[in-house]
Amino acid sequence: MKTNLFKINYNLPWDADFFPRGCPRCSFLVFLGWLAPLGLLLLAGLAACFLVFYYGLGVTALDDYFGFGLWIAFDLAIIALGAGAFFTGLLRYILNIDQLRNIVNLAVIIGFICYTGAMLVLALDIGQPLRSWFGYWHANVHSMLAEVIFCITCYCLVLVIEYVPLVLEQRQLHRVAFFRLLASNLHLFMPVFAGVGAFLSTFHQGSLGGMFGVLEARPFAYRDGFFIWPWTFFLFVLSAIASGPAFTVLVCSLMEKLTGRKLVSWDVKSIMGKVSGTLLLVYIFFKIADTLWWALGLSAKAGMSFRQMFGGWGHGFWLLPVEIFVCGLLPGLLLFFAATRNRPLFFYPAALLACLGVCLNRYVVTVQTLAQPVMPFEKWEFYLPNWVEWAPSLMVLAYGAILLSFSYRYLPLFPQEEQLNTTMNRLPGKG
Repeated sequence: MKTNLFKINYNLPWDADFFPRGCPRCSFLVFLGWLAPLGLLLLAGLAACFLVFYYGLGVTALDDYFGFGLWIAFDLAIIALGAGAFFTGLLRYILNIDQLRNIVNLAVIIGFICYTGAMLVLALDIGQPLRSWFGYWHANVHSMLAEVIFCITCYCLVLVIEYVPLVLEQRQLHRVAFFRLLASNLHLFMPVFAGVGAFLSTFHQGSLGGMFGVLEARPFAYRDGFFIWPWTFFLFVLSAIASGPAFTVLVCSLMEKLTGRKLVSWDVKSIMGKVSGTLLLVYIFFKIADTLWWALGLSAKAGMSFRQMFGGWGHGFWLLPVEIFVCGLLPGLLLFFAATRNRPLFFYPAALLACLGVCLNRYVVTVQTLAQPVMPFEKWEFYLPNWVEWAPSLMVLAYGAILLSFSYRYLPLFPQEEQLNTTMNRLPGKG
């Protein structure tokens, strides 16, 4: 009997043999339609990157006053939100919370996207990317940025190693004995990589905060020390590990809405929410203590009143209560107590507020620190990024969405997906 090798099953996409087993996906044309606008954002970002590399930072809104701007604020924010990768890995592999195995793959990919995207934007912000290797070869051992550049590079390598086993478990690749054996052996060492990743990420998260905390000439950010670190070191770590799990759950839930499929059970989301809420309350406690000490002691020590730390609408006092209470204490309480955490009506807004809170914190630490006048003849300065700065930032978001889309389509990203959707289809009224 003759077999037609080119026979097409019109009920399935042509790439159906590459999907995770038992997990149907949309047609390839629909998938291309989803990727098209993301590709346009990617191209716009690449055009802006070309302008920066060719003409230098003069094409941006950065100047001698604002050496740090949108890119650094964006970097600090996505690195903080990407903390769900190392912290979820720590909870799964070191503390052995087994339920998190159903979401740890997503956390790793989000971390990979955030860290590689941050390094791409940092290459732009350097101004002379051809000299970017100077940071490694001629490291300034007295600078916290030296620790940041080594830790973030090493942690990116750890994320690559954690991502590789997931790629090797792709349905077709997994049939190759060598890839199957390699993936199995890498899984055995995941606790080691999780521990190393937690160590590296903790130190570079903290050093990013410590970098601002040691700026004695910038009283908005300067803080006293705890041993050899300004306590902004620890505040950055706490805020990152508090918001990272919430961001991972939000991304997962958005993917569920877009795909129309259940990907992770509610108990996994609830665990992540409880972790996020508990750590957020711990962070807010120390943040309030830090703010009081700053307002009552450090500002006077710098020869300024607390009121002088804020100016105008863009850098007004309103930012402080919004950051601490609206985007900190409120979501922390909603996620901490089971009565509100287990109700989606409260859970998702609380998770969103927690993520917005850490983004707001990174913005004020980066921009408001530089905008505040520190000399008698200075005034409040205001900075507005132009499209050359926005385009690469949006490009990173598009890059993340594209990588997540391919990972969801072709990799076994969610171990529960087949079981959850099979169970749903068997419920009364389901097809």
